[in-house]
Amino acid sequence: MPRSPVKRPSPDLDLSGTLRNADQLPKELTSKALFGNDLPLEIEIGSGKGLFLATASAANPAHNFLGIEIIAKYATHAAGRVARANANNAMVISGNAEPIFELRIAAESLEAVHVYFPDPWWKKRHRKRRVLNERSIPNYARALREGGRLHFWTDVLGYFDETVEMIAAIAPELGVPIPEEEVQASHDLDYRTHFERRSRQHQIPIYRVRYEKSQDRAATIRRRESEHTEGY
Repeated sequence: MPRSPVKRPSPDLDLSGTLRNADQLPKELTSKALFGNDLPLEIEIGSGKGLFLATASAANPAHNFLGIEIIAKYATHAAGRVARANANNAMVISGNAEPIFELRIAAESLEAVHVYFPDPWWKKRHRKRRVLNERSIPNYARALREGGRLHFWTDVLGYFDETVEMIAAIAPELGVPIPEEEVQASHDLDYRTHFERRSRQHQIPIYRVRYEKSQDRAATIRRRESEHTEGY
């Protein structure tokens, strides 16, 4: 489904604490640099209207949440939602996540990476634009701490299957996909994102998994592959 239109936040709403442009970032993105503390940091890629950031930051005050949204008007809208929620542990960056992960996020520094309902980029020649691709997945895996989580939800089965296969091939440290169960909504905005809300209301199947990083697992897999190769 395409994204629905958004309104700009009121000009009276102060976004100075919740919105950053990519060219305004510190050299390294950490909780200390962004929030002034050492709380665990979770990043959502493609924050859309900011529902996950606002909800998760309120439910988990002992963690910091950073959203990265490539479309400026959505980044501004999400930052407005976070500001209205008075969340001091959430922030939005307006920019492209891929170079940010490559250049500004240290290895084993993140508690979790969240990717919910990313654009599937249907045409084959556009697949490299996907949020989860051969270049980005190793960067996400590198950034996660031992035991850190990658959450991936989509309502596009083909994208889901291709991504699960890709992760298995190029990021064995993330292990096997762990299914995440649907939770009954208790009110109209009790969903992970607006896309989840729309898909469930239209009875569209959603495919939900998470991964948990283990360097020991990756080392074992690579050792077995090496032993198998040497056997020939």
